[in-house]
Amino acid sequence: MVALKPEKGRLLIADPAILNDSSFKRTIILLTEHTKKSSVGFILNRPLDYVLSDLVPEIDCDFTVYQGGPVEQDNLYFIHKVPHLLPNSIEVAKGIYWGGNFELLKELLNKKQLEATDIRFFLGYSGWSSNQLDEELVMNSWFITENDYDNILTTNDQSFWKDKLLQRGGKYKIWANAPSDIQMN
Repeated sequence: MVALKPEKGRLLIADPAILNDSSFKRTIILLTEHTKKSSVGFILNRPLDYVLSDLVPEIDCDFTVYQGGPVEQDNLYFIHKVPHLLPNSIEVAKGIYWGGNFELLKELLNKKQLEATDIRFFLGYSGWSSNQLDEELVMNSWFITENDYDNILTTNDQSFWKDKLLQRGGKYKIWANAPSDIQMN
């Protein structure tokens, strides 16, 4: 199997080898930026017990907020598929965009002009300095796949990691069905 290189828009899948890493255990990250200087992404399969209005009271919206990663967890970030409604968005993959005009976003949400399938919010992000992600890939902490979803914003949080392991095949099929707490086996 040819190993893919990190690239904006691809998915980082946590290898089962990092089961003891509480920040990234069983995660899938959408890379939103990958340059020689740094890499940035958001964990797609870690919903928090917050909705948007819990964090931004002036927004009347009950969309789930996700843990984006361990960096800057006091900041709110978002990816979406409505760049025509949110100027200054950056395309990252297959019609998925990062950021945009937040004041306009608040207005759209309060007017109920966006659906939960249009946007996903994150507290914090996942980040790597120059060569750090490459070193983690060499250590087999991650493997990379293409983003093969029509709308990654509607993925099932519970089975997303398992599905990617089953898709990878081989030794990953065994890990796909292992309990989250391996001591419970």
